[in-house]
Amino acid sequence: MTNESTITEFLLLGFSEVREIQFAYFAIFLLIYLAALIGNILILMAVTTDSRLHSPMYFFLANLSVMDLGYISVTMLKAMENSLVNTQLISYSECIIQVFFLFFFMASDFFLLTVMAYDRYVAICDPLQYETVVNKEASIQMAATTWISGLLFATLHTGATFAVPFCSNIINQFFCEIPQLLKLSCSDLYLIEVVALGLSVCLGLGCFGFIVGSYVEIFKALFRIPSTQGREKAFSTCIPHLAVVSLFLFTGTLANLKLTSTSLTGLDSAVAMAYCVLPPLINPIIYSMRNKEIKAGLRKLVICGMTSCTC
Repeated sequence: MTNESTITEFLLLGFSEVREIQFAYFAIFLLIYLAALIGNILILMAVTTDSRLHSPMYFFLANLSVMDLGYISVTMLKAMENSLVNTQLISYSECIIQVFFLFFFMASDFFLLTVMAYDRYVAICDPLQYETVVNKEASIQMAATTWISGLLFATLHTGATFAVPFCSNIINQFFCEIPQLLKLSCSDLYLIEVVALGLSVCLGLGCFGFIVGSYVEIFKALFRIPSTQGREKAFSTCIPHLAVVSLFLFTGTLANLKLTSTSLTGLDSAVAMAYCVLPPLINPIIYSMRNKEIKAGLRKLVICGMTSCTC
């Protein structure tokens, strides 16, 4: 046990101390990270280079890819470093930075998914007003709002978490996770962060309710479209977003359900890996598989790369 004034670093008890297993973890983390990196960069390049993808929906998708790159980098880079150099340590300042950026990218991700639901709602339920309501200026403002909101939430939660004194520096996780840090608190001040987390959950439920309400109206509008081809085209633009939202909520719910555990287990690590890794890794796959325009953009990008042409 120690007091807050002497804590300069934390000990992350995330994975095995066996050297061979650490190398195996490093190899797995590297493959996962490279896959997420390549997938999201390809999405970004396709959206920026293909003029057919210069629309609000794909502008939001490009922002999502940037967020996902930051999301996975926050935890994976440190985990890879620790596995490679055979250490479990993270400095106090690094822990603050990790908490801040993890919450920043997670919150921004969810706010952006809510904005993307609104974009689909206007496009399908009020198509005649779409270019007026979701124009270039409005798209930039909505995207900026998601980034700023994430920044404010990250500042709030990071400040509230590290305002408390810690009685231990042993974190039962492979990264600095807020609930695990709160368990180290030796002061009732941790209740400030508990209240902040509660408010965030309420806001998250509000965003979830908005997404659900948007899709109720979207599906009503879809069934009113007389053309089967028209319904399929409109529905195809909704499936990737629905899949991404479902994945985000599923992994987030799993993470919240396991927070009641007091010690680290293999399941805890797997769940943490799921909500830190799966959304950034799977999102590009979902959009590239289910969206014809993205597939066409990626195909054009690959052909241009192979033939060294100017796209």
